[in-house]
Formats: sequence, C-alpha cells, structure tokens
Amino acid sequence: MDEKVQKALEELKRFVKELSVLAELGEEYGEKLWSEIMKSQGVLKELAYYHDTGEFWCGYRVAGYTLADILVWQVDHFKAYMDRHEQMNRYRKERLFLESLDIMLKMEKDPTVYIEKMRCESGQDAANG
Repeated sequence: MDEKVQKALEELKRFVKELSVLAELGEEYGEKLWSEIMKSQGVLKELAYYHDTGEFWCGYRVAGYTLADILVWQVDHFKAYMDRHEQMNRYRKERLFLESLDIMLKMEKDPTVYIEKMRCESGQDAANG
C-alpha cells in the first residue's frame, strides 16, 4: 500500500476513535466501527470527505439512501426517543454522524429493516381523524 494512502487511513482511524470518545461511545466502539468502515469503499469515501471538508459527500447510496438521508431520519425521529434522553442524538453531532455511518454499513448487509424504520418512524405526529 502506498505510504500516502496508509497515512491517510491512519488519520481517518484516529478521527473515528476521537469522535467515538467525544460521542461518549468509547474507543472500543470506534475500533469496531473502523473495522467495518474498512470493508466498505463507499462509507470510507463518505468518512474521508467529511474529515477533509466538514461536509457530507452523499455520493454513495445504499438502497437509494445517502448518508444525509440517514442523518436526517435520525434527527427527525427523535420524538420516538424523547423518554430515552441518553439515546437521543439530535444535539450530539459526533454521535449522530458516527451512528449514521454505522447504520449505512448495516444497510449494506440488510437494507430492509432500516428502509421500513425510515418509512414508519418519521417522528412526525400522526394526523388525527
């Protein structure tokens, strides 16, 4: 592997571990997530773009969904978690980002579960009557 590429991968791994600690998910979570990210060129590219620019690339899709779609879904459905404050990511950008990457990786394996959740758990109040 090219030395420049190896250096970039080491920096991204450090970044994931650092975000995991900031997100109060722990370094072990970061290690596991990094291991999964390394298996997905699309998610790796999303991470690299975010690391370099602070913005979402959204050039990679799983079952038609981008990283931004997943992130918006998490913010939007926060009402389902209002009674579980420790799990609510709405105001925790590091955790929100990492868990969006994690969901995208899980969607690569089985998108059906998450597509259904995104369709049904919008967090919006249902119309009465």
